[in-house]
Amino acid sequence: MLSDRDVISLQMQATLDETTIPWGVKVERVEMKDVRLPYQLQRAMAAEAEATREAMAKIIAAEGEQNASMALAEAADVISMSPCAIQLRYLQTLNSISSEKNNTIVFPFPMEMMSRFIKNQKKHVMKRMSALKYS
Repeated sequence: MLSDRDVISLQMQATLDETTIPWGVKVERVEMKDVRLPYQLQRAMAAEAEATREAMAKIIAAEGEQNASMALAEAADVISMSPCAIQLRYLQTLNSISSEKNNTIVFPFPMEMMSRFIKNQKKHVMKRMSALKYS
């Protein structure tokens, strides 16, 4: 109603003209200045506006997530082209972590090195077991 006041005013003008012109009276201007809405209607309109805002916020957040995932995929492609790039990125991450005042730093350990260590440990245990078996 508030957004269509001009259209409603024109319709009221036409209706008044139909009735008053036969009497010789011409209404010059019709305006809607103050519209009072019932409280329940106000609440319903506010709820609808809030739902619209929340929907738009979700759309914007989803678009941001999509852009971020595309940027990460592109960065992964660039990093995969150069073997040193991942090491440089790793060192850059450690540098940024160390500049913050953290008490704990998680230091990733390459799984390839860990698997070699485990294989060597198993060989060592097997040698000990066979030595104990024959002694």
